[in-house]
Amino acid sequence: MNEKRGQMQLSFGMIFSIILIIIFITFAVYGITKFMEVKNVAQVESFKSDLQTDIDNMWKSTQGSQALEYSLPNKIKQVCFVNDNYENMYFIPLDSDYRGELLTHVDIVNTVRTSTSVPKRLCIPVLDGKISMAIKKAYNENLVTITK
Repeated sequence: MNEKRGQMQLSFGMIFSIILIIIFITFAVYGITKFMEVKNVAQVESFKSDLQTDIDNMWKSTQGSQALEYSLPNKIKQVCFVNDNYENMYFIPLDSDYRGELLTHVDIVNTVRTSTSVPKRLCIPVLDGKISMAIKKAYNENLVTITK
């Protein structure tokens, strides 16, 4: 009779240990995915800040042209520029985690001028988490133009 009781306690301890291991693994996976989401949002915010800084630097100069490359999360497929008073840059696919931005000192009319899409917009593809674009300012211009 005593042998059966010892075996039952050992089985309960083993089952309880397995349940605890499953719970710890679940929380670890959840924590890692949340950390990756925060990393991606921080990467997008860094892109917006760095792009605005580069635009401001070009805007302050008399003229110039600069090819730039930035990193973005792989989830983002395109960065688009459109003539809008509230948000002239946004990301495709549209996602609530990645808000658009109102860039300043950009000649958005000349930026989207060559586009054939309706509404007129310039979309630059993101390839393998990298986006390449150029910012330009001619001698007599007051604002910066963005090109592919």
